[in-house]
Amino acid sequence: MGIVSIPTQTGSAAVELFLNERPDLVMVDVALPDIDGFEITRRIRQLEHPGDWTPIVFLTEQNKDEDLEKGIAAGADDYLCKPISNVVLGAKIRAMQRIIQMRQSQLVLTRKLDAANQELQRLSSLDGMTGIANRRHFDDMLGREWRRAMRQGSELAILMCDLDFFKQYNDGYGHLEGDECLRQVAQTLVASVDRGGDRVARYGGEEFIAVLPETTLTGALFVAEKMRLAVSELNLKHADSPFGRVTLSIGIASGIPLPASEPQTIVGAADRALYLAKQAGRNRVCRMPSLEQPT
Repeated sequence: MGIVSIPTQTGSAAVELFLNERPDLVMVDVALPDIDGFEITRRIRQLEHPGDWTPIVFLTEQNKDEDLEKGIAAGADDYLCKPISNVVLGAKIRAMQRIIQMRQSQLVLTRKLDAANQELQRLSSLDGMTGIANRRHFDDMLGREWRRAMRQGSELAILMCDLDFFKQYNDGYGHLEGDECLRQVAQTLVASVDRGGDRVARYGGEEFIAVLPETTLTGALFVAEKMRLAVSELNLKHADSPFGRVTLSIGIASGIPLPASEPQTIVGAADRALYLAKQAGRNRVCRMPSLEQPT
């Protein structure tokens, strides 16, 4: 592909041309009728987008060291003294082209690395087996939602979920079937929350947990019962369960965070509610009467 040059006679026109064309290389004469090459260079550098770089070469009859220093300070990359040799000019252009190509290659590599880092970050937040958020990511989410609820004075609900008799399921059907069961349950629980801010995570083993921002105890009970029924309706056979199928027990806690409290306060309350659900016969939803706050 050949080189296309676009000449202009004034500094103002050169700046306007740069803005419209975004050339790969700018060659500017220091002496122009309106604004000099130093000012043109400064304006071009101000117009460049973050991360952009356009090589600028000065054309000048001045060859003093202070003039060179002034040009570099203004943002120029190189200079040529007049009269200009065609051989030298061609060499300078080729050198700048190589620099541009190298820089473009670096930018492409940087973008690929950024994309890879983002993907690693995403994968590090997911549970490897079920594909939903893991406990580490949940802890981060809970911390953010806890602080937001505290600032806004809004309620926050936690649902602690546990598959009933899952050890017996693993023993009876094998770990491969157990893993598939966890995957199906995980996707079912995620599908059971409708609002964008609600999040479900695998908490560990056969335990799952959900955080529901701006949700009252009544609202949390509705979501929990929806989850419980959805898992039951999967109709995953469980011969060693009194229910004959895979079922879910859920404990709920909801409240407004106080400044002296910690996020684990509400998780602990939901866990105690889950214990009550198990004690009461499993395959049910139990709630704490209110979020216990430190005195």
